[in-house]
Amino acid sequence: MGERLQKVLAAAGLGSRRSIEDWIRAGRITVNGRTAVLGDRVLDGDQVALDGRAVPITTAAATSRVVIGYHKPVGEVTTRSDPQGRPTVFDRLPPPPSGRWIVVGRLDVNTTGLLLFTNDGELAHRLMHPSSEIEREYLVRVRGQPDAATLERLRNGVLLEDGPARFDRLMPEGASDGHAWFRVVLHEGRNREVRRIWSAVGHEVSRLTRLRYGAVELPPDLRAGEARTLPPALVSVLDALAPST
Repeated sequence: MGERLQKVLAAAGLGSRRSIEDWIRAGRITVNGRTAVLGDRVLDGDQVALDGRAVPITTAAATSRVVIGYHKPVGEVTTRSDPQGRPTVFDRLPPPPSGRWIVVGRLDVNTTGLLLFTNDGELAHRLMHPSSEIEREYLVRVRGQPDAATLERLRNGVLLEDGPARFDRLMPEGASDGHAWFRVVLHEGRNREVRRIWSAVGHEVSRLTRLRYGAVELPPDLRAGEARTLPPALVSVLDALAPST
């Protein structure tokens, strides 16, 4: 019988099932040269194309979902390749059981900590979608000692070039050598958002580590550059946190 076309394409990382269903209705997808319709099923070996471009599919990818946590070190980029020749977060990952690894969100080259990867493209899409509002928690070190008024501004929100932003929670973690440490929590994944929020109040971030993504915490014994498979129960919790879009 095969698997539903939108399920397979979502698992391949093309988008959510709902968006793929819209593409099918618009006639953008073909299966073995024929314009696809809702309800089509595909098998391994079928030729699928989006806007005339071939899309590799593996129906097994939709039924063998895996999520891994990776401890990203400084210096790695969150892309599959880099024109500057820098190492990428994909270089040290184990091979996926099926399909390919899709990174859930990004961390800039100087940020360390937890990154999630999955071979389920639909799950990755839902985890990153703004409607999910999944919490991200970071440990941040900033230059200088923010005063009470500055901390209040951070809690109330600041205006960035792409709109207002604020921390949902801001917890002091001590100070040393002209720096202050904080744990911060926010539910967005905008580009370099933590660094830009602190910069907006005049404090440069000198160290940044992601400690948590939703229900998944960075294991204290997971060394930088190592990956670990999440238990199925924790994957189910992640799945429940991310609504269908």
